[in-house]
Amino acid sequence: MSGIALLEFIGALAALIIIHELGHFIVARLLKVEVEEFGIGLPPRILTMFRLGKTEFTLNALPLGGFVRPKGENDPSIKGGLAAAHPAVRIAVYLAGPAFNLAFAVLLYTIIYVSLGAPDPARSNVVLLELVERGSPAQIAGLEKGDIILKVNDEVIDSAAKLTAIVNQNRGVEITIEYQRGEAVNQVRLTPRKDPPPNQGAMGVIIGTPTKPLSPLVAFPQAVVTTYRHSQALIMLVSDTLRGMAPASEGRLVGLKGMYDIYQDVRQEDGQAGFPSQVNILAFFTSITISLGLLNLLPIPALDGGRILLSLPELLFRRRFPPKVETALVAVSFALLLFFLLVVNIRDFIDPVSLP
Repeated sequence: MSGIALLEFIGALAALIIIHELGHFIVARLLKVEVEEFGIGLPPRILTMFRLGKTEFTLNALPLGGFVRPKGENDPSIKGGLAAAHPAVRIAVYLAGPAFNLAFAVLLYTIIYVSLGAPDPARSNVVLLELVERGSPAQIAGLEKGDIILKVNDEVIDSAAKLTAIVNQNRGVEITIEYQRGEAVNQVRLTPRKDPPPNQGAMGVIIGTPTKPLSPLVAFPQAVVTTYRHSQALIMLVSDTLRGMAPASEGRLVGLKGMYDIYQDVRQEDGQAGFPSQVNILAFFTSITISLGLLNLLPIPALDGGRILLSLPELLFRRRFPPKVETALVAVSFALLLFFLLVVNIRDFIDPVSLP
């Protein structure tokens, strides 16, 4: 376990949680709900860093995340507190945390798209090597990342599917590949493997298409669409898992240990699918922030989604859920949620996450 990697992981995860809490804080203050404390880290408190208005900004001992403590969070008799606010205000405050997580995902995807560019439709028939595996026939023959495959055995290559088909037809047989590197066109001979290592092809390459640079203004709407589709895919995965329609390995819930194991794998890669490792790390934390936002929207009383659900009767029918019942539901569900998370984290140690 790398100490630097662990610190990076804890810091990045804490930042995503603080962004979530920042959403609650900003919207609460905009809607005139007093906030007594904004905590960085979890209690016990180390020190009060400063005060802003009536809010204490504190530094706490446990570095995993942060919290916001609104005034009168569970007591509607306290004037200026959250529980005394109009139900629409309470819903807006509860919704703000997940919304900030999803908005941050859009920002991260925008950065990714600006860094990588987007597939260029004008060059969709160009077959580009995005990654050449170490020790593969392609690397031994001298092929490199960025080479463009023009022909195989004098047959023009205009799609990844065509290249794959020809290579697979010639496993164990020497083939001649014509490729372009910069302005130069060259040829190499190689023999595709009959039995390549797991997760590698016969040549040992990952194939892609050329991309074109994107400006932030162009990347932003694509990032919004990608965040929506990513969220939709996660919801469908959870649904399929609950119905027994998804493989157990794909739908498995992981805790902090499982997430860290995945982060280590992502961090150590030289460029999965030809992408820079920094982009893979950004993509990993983009997935985490989307998951954090969606998780908090679940209709569980201890989570934001549950608090929204408990506020709806008052908003729609002007009949408030009894505060004592609401407090009891939140407390019981919070205890059950902690127990469930404990089980998930213990499982990560007993049965570590294994990636393909």
